[in-house]
Amino acid sequence: MSRKKSLDELRDAAAALGPWFHNIDLGGVMTAPDHFLGDYPAVKWRRFADAIPADLSGKTVLDIGCNGGFYSIQMKLRNAARVLAIDLDPDYLRQARFAAETIGVKIEFAEMSAYDVGLLGERFDIVLFLGVLYHLRHPLLALDLIREHVVRDLFVCQSMQRGEPGEDPLEEDYPFSERAIFDRPSFPRLFFIEHRYAGDDTNWWVPNRACTAAMLRSAGFLIEANPDEEVFLCRPTRPPTAFGAVYPAKGRSQTEGSIAA
Repeated sequence: MSRKKSLDELRDAAAALGPWFHNIDLGGVMTAPDHFLGDYPAVKWRRFADAIPADLSGKTVLDIGCNGGFYSIQMKLRNAARVLAIDLDPDYLRQARFAAETIGVKIEFAEMSAYDVGLLGERFDIVLFLGVLYHLRHPLLALDLIREHVVRDLFVCQSMQRGEPGEDPLEEDYPFSERAIFDRPSFPRLFFIEHRYAGDDTNWWVPNRACTAAMLRSAGFLIEANPDEEVFLCRPTRPPTAFGAVYPAKGRSQTEGSIAA
């Protein structure tokens, strides 16, 4: 049985794995005490924690883009039967493993991206997708894949948002001559970041609130709650069926129509 680390040893071990984006309490040692967002992500978690069942006994959880492991740890502390945490960044996975081992919770880890979830070959009762969408070059594709392959019941999505926070009702169709609708600040839109935002070159697309909601609905999710401006609790519903959807809808076969030269 290994000897319990002293606070100084814990502090040195955590610092060696830094810098951390998740500020996690390792029994008296904070991993990112000077975080520019404060006690993050605990400050965000407190805004929607009550919307997730306090007892997750018997439930399986997939944490997509787990970063330092804060949310995965919270799921295990709520007695989740199994938590699988995935991230494409091996440094984040090392941090998450260290945090989980230090706190004493059992979490499984895998190095993979949001686009790879179909390779898991299983569905999870709860899927967390927190702080990931705006880091993806193809965010709607990721939502399609998540809906198609891994969500069994509850999908929790959180994204940084900018622009107009309101959401006005829209018709399902407009004539080609309609232009003014696109000038509404509340019209669903994604802001594209060509270079970097906040010094981060992995920030690609930032939606306004209406766009986050519209993308979730388009991918086949029913939004049941919005406990925080950036957080949406959803259930899977009918998948997208419109022709032209990249995934999972299939294009026309050669037997269904001619292919233009």
